[in-house]
Amino acid sequence: MDKVKSTISFIAVFVFSVSHFFGIANAQHRSPSIEFNPQNYVSVKITDSLKIDGRLEEHSWKKVNWTDSFLDIEGETAEQPRYDTKVKMLWDDQYFYIAANIEEPNLWATLDERDAIIFHENNFEVFIDPDGDTHNYYEFEVNALGTYWDLMLTKPYRDGGKAIDAWDIRDIKVGIDLKGTLNHPSDRDSGWTVELAIPWKALEEAAPEGRKPKSGEFWRVNFSRVEWKIAPQNGEYVKQSDTEDNWTWSPQGLINMHYPEMWGYVLFAEGKDNSQLQIDDALGLKIKEQIKWYLRQLYYQQQEYWDKNGSYTSDFSELNQRELQNDMSSQVDFEQWSEPEIHATDHTFEISIERLKTKNKWYIRENGRVWQEEN
Repeated sequence: MDKVKSTISFIAVFVFSVSHFFGIANAQHRSPSIEFNPQNYVSVKITDSLKIDGRLEEHSWKKVNWTDSFLDIEGETAEQPRYDTKVKMLWDDQYFYIAANIEEPNLWATLDERDAIIFHENNFEVFIDPDGDTHNYYEFEVNALGTYWDLMLTKPYRDGGKAIDAWDIRDIKVGIDLKGTLNHPSDRDSGWTVELAIPWKALEEAAPEGRKPKSGEFWRVNFSRVEWKIAPQNGEYVKQSDTEDNWTWSPQGLINMHYPEMWGYVLFAEGKDNSQLQIDDALGLKIKEQIKWYLRQLYYQQQEYWDKNGSYTSDFSELNQRELQNDMSSQVDFEQWSEPEIHATDHTFEISIERLKTKNKWYIRENGRVWQEEN
């Protein structure tokens, strides 16, 4: 009986923690408060081996650039991070390599059980959506002890998504290098470095064609850092607030990491370093990603319409579609696209738009999934 109570208690705490952090109890579909301008990075393919120890001493790590420093999750207008965070990325035929340099004057981590709720303490987080449709994506969190929590999301919580906590990144390698002393408030630390080797095999379930990326392809990726304000008390660190800071590589425009449409672009390149490729040219982002963003705006408006009326609409005038096209005319040449089509019932909708030159169509549905149908 005690074991049953303990299990029920754990589940209750888990559900409350996740719902509190991600807003499940009050699902949000609102549009982010910043312009659509995700960060991007070119990940270089390597042939040498890496020792996953957090030290980043190999030539492959040294020759590639760090990302820009993390910003507040809401964007540049919010209070900016107190401490610096930057990331590098590499890849080969077996692994996606990620390294994070985390400035931290107070190294603190006590959670030491796999799949503990790591964001209850300071952590580093990875989010990966291989095919960019905002469904079936991965989350990984790690603390300065090297304890980690890995899970898969069927879709964002706002759309009724479920977290598959039992999913594991099998054979992941985690290296932590501490620049200071852990859990010792009496001194001042410099920070910590995380180094990850994530097997492509573990990511194939949500990957296009169930495989690792090819050179010239991109995945949607983001990184987050949860930072709590802490102070020494009786020789330990103690939280000073019930709320945490959230710092990200590619800002979300709201306090919710589960808006995959706002994550960054990682281009996987072979034979070139990240100073030799222009990611916009390689990806053609201004064509397909902007039209996806246009559909996403209509999705936000449909969800707002649902909140007010309890149903979806098949009338574009109710969604301010013309005003939206005028606002986005500098990013999208709408003369190259057909008029959008909308099919709606009280509980579902589907919006599509066709590129006239190729006859390829892009779609979005009420569950938030966006995809392309090629002619």
